[in-house]
Amino acid sequence: MIGLHTAAQVRAAEQSVLAGLPAGVLMQRAATGLATVCLGLLGRAHGVRVVLLVGSGDNGGDALFAGALLAQRGARVTAVLLTPDRAHAGGLAAFRRAGGRVAEAADAGLHRADLVLDGIVGLGSAGGLREPAAVLVREATAGPGLLVAVDLPSGVLADTGEVPGAAFPAQHTVTFGAVKPGLVVGAGRRQAGTVHLVDIGLGPVLAEPAAQQLTDADVVPHLDAPAPDDDKYSRGVVGVLAGSATYPGAGVLCTGAAVRTRPGLVRYAGTAAEGVRAAWPEVIVTAGRPGDAGRVQAWVVGPGMGTDDDAASVLAEVLATDLPVVVDADGLTLVSQRPELVADRTAPTVLTPHDREFARLFGEVGTDRLAAARRGAAELGCTVLLKGDATVVADAAGTTFVNGTGTPWLATAGTGDVLAGILGAVLATGLPAAEAAAVAAHVHGRAGQLAAEQGPLIAGDLVRRLPETLARLRAGAG
Repeated sequence: MIGLHTAAQVRAAEQSVLAGLPAGVLMQRAATGLATVCLGLLGRAHGVRVVLLVGSGDNGGDALFAGALLAQRGARVTAVLLTPDRAHAGGLAAFRRAGGRVAEAADAGLHRADLVLDGIVGLGSAGGLREPAAVLVREATAGPGLLVAVDLPSGVLADTGEVPGAAFPAQHTVTFGAVKPGLVVGAGRRQAGTVHLVDIGLGPVLAEPAAQQLTDADVVPHLDAPAPDDDKYSRGVVGVLAGSATYPGAGVLCTGAAVRTRPGLVRYAGTAAEGVRAAWPEVIVTAGRPGDAGRVQAWVVGPGMGTDDDAASVLAEVLATDLPVVVDADGLTLVSQRPELVADRTAPTVLTPHDREFARLFGEVGTDRLAAARRGAAELGCTVLLKGDATVVADAAGTTFVNGTGTPWLATAGTGDVLAGILGAVLATGLPAAEAAAVAAHVHGRAGQLAAEQGPLIAGDLVRRLPETLARLRAGAG
């Protein structure tokens, strides 16, 4: 599991470690890790052209020391000092001793650089980049060089991922000590590129992370293969209330995802029975009210169900049970009209809104997606899975996960129905709601990545690729 730590947490840990180290050691650790990653990305050092964009803070010092190490290996390294009188003195001296060249912006050679290192601003950034830094970033972006950020892309806010103005569009970010939330959520995720974590010795003194990100290895134990003594009832029985005469596909997709995630027993009690029965003969289809469906261990309610009085009555009946419930799509619209149906529950409830649905429930998401998900969860005493480029999960106690899988190709009709079905299957195993939601989002994202290998995907592709997705996850963990 990857811990996500705020800027304040990282600074506190750095101060604690610095108190027990000789001056400069922590920065040398960071610079060595940074240079090592850059060498790995370049594949060689001798003769390559590297340009450093150097600001006045520690990130500028990290860049200068790393530039010195690259110059010692034979790279042709040029530094542009945005604030020459405030550049890190020790880093600049080391850089010059190693043969690095300091140049004006016009003579930096950004148009022919093999790698551009962003050391403009760091954790203290509070807004978009101003001139002349913004001009240099535009020139670097237009050039051929690999774009690498030091610790955090300049212009990205460390705790939220907000990008309030011009920012460095890194292809790789080399971050020190801990992964910052802004690297994996919001617009910052797109600015950060591939994140490389360099261990500089903060681990023993870091506070509990503000949020967490699951890895494949974290997810696999919850996707275990059946044991010899398992039967169809012991793997988690899921009840599905999705689809309608208008949107039968939602019922088919949601039910199919539940079946494919943990094949044990799925009961369907919605109003698209004919389509579900034809697509998934393995499912037990019942008519009537949810109470007539038989024993289930978790419900999924809402996708394509409609928002009329009958749908509202079904939702109320399900939420009146003492079972875990996933509420999605039309169910969220109904909850926005009667939030007490969720607020009054004692059993786990997971709401799965996208931004517009969230706004109807809790008000606008805003630029801090972590805070928004926590706010919604606290307001209704539930778990919120806030869909997006980086899906955020939060529960009423503040436990927060940021999903690290997925692809933009998932922005197509029906993929949310699939996610709801996966989540219902995982929730039925008894896993705590926030962790179940995080596991489901991870699996859903991996299935999307697999399906997208063949080009544009549709929601049905996710259902079809779920068995292979799970097999790959298990194989990778093994």
